[in-house]
Amino acid sequence: MSEKLSIVLFSGTVDKLMAASIIASGAAAMQKEVTIFATFYGLFALRKGDWKQNRRISKDCEDYGAQFLQVLEAKKAPNWLETLQSAMDIGNVKVKACGLTMDLLSIKLEDLEPIVSEIVGVAHFVEEASDGQIIFL
Repeated sequence: MSEKLSIVLFSGTVDKLMAASIIASGAAAMQKEVTIFATFYGLFALRKGDWKQNRRISKDCEDYGAQFLQVLEAKKAPNWLETLQSAMDIGNVKVKACGLTMDLLSIKLEDLEPIVSEIVGVAHFVEEASDGQIIFL
């Protein structure tokens, strides 16, 4: 049985999305099974095309937000979606959407980026995450 890392992606800000994708990449390179459970605002960021105009930064980092985004652009760093796609190429990384959030916000699977593999309930996520590490972003 491989080690598991589960990430609850509650935020849709670029800094948290970058953190989730980088952590997923590192864990995938270490042969860990990674599941990202996108819920609420994290799910908004996964809507098709949202990544192109998303420049939101979390409140706790907003003082450095503009500088952070400028550095990413100046260094031609891959965006969070590219980094997450690379993580999926490296190893066993899955992105799953929260069914309750999907229902509440009337979002369908086809409204999301194709990196999202399925819609699951929280009980499914909790069961799948058992015996592993869980990170909340």
